[in-house]
Amino acid sequence: MKRRKLGNPLALAVLATLSQKPMHPYEIAQTLRRQGKDTSTKINYGSLYTVVQSLEKHGFVEVTDVERQGNRPERTIYGLTDAGRQEMTEWMSDLMAVPVKEFPIFETALSLMGVLHPDDVVRLLEERLGALEVQAASGRGALEKLYETLPRLFLVETEYQVHMVEAQAQWVRGFLDELRNGSLPGIEAWRRFHETGEIPLDFQDLEAPGTET
Repeated sequence: MKRRKLGNPLALAVLATLSQKPMHPYEIAQTLRRQGKDTSTKINYGSLYTVVQSLEKHGFVEVTDVERQGNRPERTIYGLTDAGRQEMTEWMSDLMAVPVKEFPIFETALSLMGVLHPDDVVRLLEERLGALEVQAASGRGALEKLYETLPRLFLVETEYQVHMVEAQAQWVRGFLDELRNGSLPGIEAWRRFHETGEIPLDFQDLEAPGTET
């Protein structure tokens, strides 16, 4: 994937919003909220002006007008440049086509869960599963309502979010079954480690695949 001059997802959201029409930064923020983009992109509205300035510096947006209304402060209107439209299209194409390794915090927790007793992991994952099931049901209900008023084209990211919650719940449910019935390989050694403090021989000098030097 090409290294971009700006990597902040908010910059891409601004480019996509300005592709609709030229706007001033406050209107960009309002549009992002109104169109629900803050549910799929981590948006820091306080840094939006800085992002717009960075886009202008790199030639991706330009000032198209300055509004003056009575005693109100001037509002600078920004529009997409040809270079900005090209950057937006290439950036979007990369994101849609090329899988990248992301680092969800739950993966971090799973990779380190051995520091907890397996019984505690069962209890905590049961708690997580309950929250995921509520989240999935709520998301499905919200989607059904949204389908009544919005074309599906504008809801695909919400569909994806709900699907990923459901997929995580399904995996957690299966993993919990393995923990509860003791079929997870190594669980007894893991349990003994927490009960005796002795590191099992099977766990000593382990290396993940691909870490050999």
